[in-house]
This record gives sequence, C-alpha cells and structure tokens, in this order.
Amino acid sequence: MQFLDQAKIFLSSGAGGDGSVSFRREKFVEYGGPDGGDGGKGGDVIFECVDGLNTLIDFRYSQHFKAKRGEHGMGRNRTGAGGNDLLIKVPVGTQILADDEERTLIVDMTTVGQRAILLKGGDGGKGNDHYKTSTNRAPRQFQPGFPGKELWVWLRLKLLADVGLVGQPNVGKSSLINAISNTKAKVGNYAFTTLKPQLGVVAHKGQELVMADIPGLIAGAADGVGIGDRFLGHIERCRVLLHLVDASLPGPVAQWETVREELAAYGNGLDRKPEILALSKTDLVTPQALAAKKRALEQASGAPVFCISAATKKGVEPVLDRLMEIAGRSQATRTTGGDRPWSPL
Repeated sequence: MQFLDQAKIFLSSGAGGDGSVSFRREKFVEYGGPDGGDGGKGGDVIFECVDGLNTLIDFRYSQHFKAKRGEHGMGRNRTGAGGNDLLIKVPVGTQILADDEERTLIVDMTTVGQRAILLKGGDGGKGNDHYKTSTNRAPRQFQPGFPGKELWVWLRLKLLADVGLVGQPNVGKSSLINAISNTKAKVGNYAFTTLKPQLGVVAHKGQELVMADIPGLIAGAADGVGIGDRFLGHIERCRVLLHLVDASLPGPVAQWETVREELAAYGNGLDRKPEILALSKTDLVTPQALAAKKRALEQASGAPVFCISAATKKGVEPVLDRLMEIAGRSQATRTTGGDRPWSPL
C-alpha cells in the first residue's frame, strides 16, 4: 500500500429541502386550508477515527465529498426526509486543518471511535401551513431550504507511537525495529533504505509499546536536503526518542550533533523530548574503538550511551528496559480493583 500522510479535500454539507405549498382537497372534509409540510434537513459531514488504517491514500483518488440534501416538504403536512449524513473515516492520528496560511488546527483525531461533525447540514424550509392567519386563509408563501456549507481542508497524518527512532541514514534503525518487533521494514546496505515511516509493536517483559521508524536525517534536512524533515511530524507525539549513532563510522559526536541540529531546526519541541542515545552496529568494531567512541559521545552529550547490535541483539535488553521505564504501557498488570491482578475468569 502506498503511504500518504497529507491530502487536501473539499467538503460540502447538504442543503435543506424547500417547504411545500399545498391545500387540503379531501372529499367530504369541510374547511379546507393549507397543509404544506416542511422540508427535510440536509446531511452533516462527519469524520470518524477508525482502527486498521495507517495512510491517507484513499483521499488521493477522491477529493470531493458532498452530503445529501434534504427532501422537499409534501402535502398533508408531510415533512421531507432528511439527507443522509456523510461519514468520512480517517486513521488514528489524523489532524484536520483549515486551508489558510497558518494551517489552523480544527480537530485532532487521536482515539478510535472519535467523531467530529465538521459541517452541519442546512435546515429545511417551512411549508405554507406555517403562514396561515385569520386574515390570510390561503397563503401561498413557503420558505426555501437553507443552503449547506462548503469548506476546503487539509488532512495531515501524524502516527501515534511511544518511541521514535531517529538517526542518520543507514545507522541500523530498520534492522533494530525488525529485530525487536513484528515489522518487516526494508533493509539494505545503502542510504535512505527507509522511504516512509514504519510502525512496530515491541513486547518486552509483559509490557508493550509502539515504535516508529522514520527516514534518516542528514545535514540540511530542514532545508529539504535528502528526503527532508517532513516525516519528523510522525514522531511529534512520541514520549521518548531512541537516537542511534553508527559505531562503525568515524566521528560519532558529529553524527549525533547533525541530527540534534535538524531536530532543533524542525521545532515543535522535538529537541526537548527525552532521548536515549545508543551506538549501533557494535559487532563491526573492536572493543577498544567502541570504548573510545562511547566515552567521546558521553562527554559530548552528557548522558549515558548504550551499545547495541541488531544483528546479534547484544545490548538490546537494557535499552528496552529503559524504554519501558519511560514510555512503556503495562499490559500484564491491569487490575479490576485494588491490587488484585487482572484475570479473564
């Protein structure tokens, strides 16, 4: 499936139906008069957050969405049927933005089952039965239905994950997420193997969390160099960042500083998120060289540095322990009340 995280669509709610002009004409019924019914209400435009979707690709082939209009009123004081609401399903993490220069946030769809009525349908018009008076026994006035509303909006998908994987291209992010989760991300010995975000569920010691892998960052990504920084939006919601630095390459401090500069240039608080720093591909370097690079990186960052290898899984468990401590969500310790552990029985 092709990945798409931005789309512009046109929305239109349904117009209300017109009121009716009608008069009673039943045989053997005296005192006839107006009996025109009201028009039906137009359909609303409703967004619903659903599970099982992870892309906005459906909106590439369909950009115009219009709800049904209400039916016109009829004789015998019959109200026209209301127009059907238009239900638009979007993935979890979709933001609906106004089509203005600031891209103003209208609504943020973050939970499964969440619904938002974006545009209300027009009300139906009144029939001539509403216009009868003591001096106007046979009114022929009616009220037209109220028009619906129209709006262009942007949809922007920001994946919901607990941990965001960041680093330069080809530092082993995809290999790591494949080793510790159910993801089958593409792996290759060249830069920019990952071209779109990948999600994986990591289970560890009775807990689980969602990890997001995004394309690598290089110097100038904020200005569009390489793939750029557009995919950084998918880790804005993460609780913690796992920053990988390639231990098999020289200059680990320069690698770390380059990515940190791009996170700061992007903004939105990414450079202020909790960060776990790890040297990857440790199986490709000697213990002496690894110790020197770890020491230099710890001095530059002022934080402890983990050493891991996705190929051998060496050093992965302490990193997962730390991730679970910061961002883990317990599944095995759910309780039904008090301290009694949860049980299906």
